[in-house]
Amino acid sequence: MAEIQEGGGGGKKGGKKRAKKQSTRIDMTPMVDLAFLLLTFFVLTATFSKPKSMELTFPAPPDPNQKVEEVKKGITFLLSKDDRIFYYEGQFRAADDEKGTKTTLTELSFSQDKNGLHKFLLDKNKEMQDQVRALDIKHKNKQLADTTFKRMVREVKANKESYTYLIKTDDKATYKNVIDVIDELNVNVVGKYVMVDILKPEMDLVTEKVGTN
Repeated sequence: MAEIQEGGGGGKKGGKKRAKKQSTRIDMTPMVDLAFLLLTFFVLTATFSKPKSMELTFPAPPDPNQKVEEVKKGITFLLSKDDRIFYYEGQFRAADDEKGTKTTLTELSFSQDKNGLHKFLLDKNKEMQDQVRALDIKHKNKQLADTTFKRMVREVKANKESYTYLIKTDDKATYKNVIDVIDELNVNVVGKYVMVDILKPEMDLVTEKVGTN
């Protein structure tokens, strides 16, 4: 049992009789018990950090007997080393043909300048963002129920006229860059994006841009 003891007694000082002090005894046991009870309470009620996950969409394996349709409203991002990111629109073409010219790559950056990924996606998805913003205003003004608002936002994102973004990486790209791209897609209310394997002709174009080192 923990306690604090103060002893005292009478005595004389300077010929005068000194008043006798009473002994003070403080029992610290209840305070210790309370401290352990509080500690146990906070340990049991605390919320521990949980690992965060990100949902990724991967396409189904292609059917070798099925004809591959041309990507008309597609934008492909190609990620490589040194935080470099390139893109091209539409179907990939290794050479000029009757349907279009040979594919060339345009480089973007992860910065916030006019050549950055954020500005690029902002411009490409302006119409979709305006529609989602209008729905959000109605929802905040109690003109749309929660379930109706969420359904209408999903419909806007799934619009056939909106772009589909394909994310591809070579063996030198970093995981961080992939997450940065997905974050930007989510920030810019992009509803359709997938991760797919990079093709050999695409890899060759990227290698020409970044070099082999």
